[in-house]
Amino acid sequence: MHRVFLDANVLFSAAYREGAGLLNLWKLADVELVTSGYAAEEARRNLDTQDRRARLERLLAAVAIVAEAPSTMLPTPVLLPNKDEPILRAAIATGATHLLTGDLRDFGRLLGRRIGGVLVQTPSEFLRSR
Repeated sequence: MHRVFLDANVLFSAAYREGAGLLNLWKLADVELVTSGYAAEEARRNLDTQDRRARLERLLAAVAIVAEAPSTMLPTPVLLPNKDEPILRAAIATGATHLLTGDLRDFGRLLGRRIGGVLVQTPSEFLRSR
């Protein structure tokens, strides 16, 4: 079974548009979806309508929300903006097999790499590999 950590932008995108292709992640039988309270709150903050926030809450009901990871150093030579470090630290600490993100600006150079045992991918890369 894959333990797949969802970045805030993946949660946001899945909730933003009804019928989004990302919703296929929630249909996979051999996948446990996880995120952190930090990522869930970031997605909530950025959704602009009550309908979208309600859709997010329905999606989060099927996602394990894990505790924040301790403020430990990331494996070198990984450098991320301060706002993204808690995402990768939580994915590593929870034993995720994958971290799915659409944040190409900050996570782009990590795509396709295993960091602390976690494979960083875009959702579309992950879904194509299924």
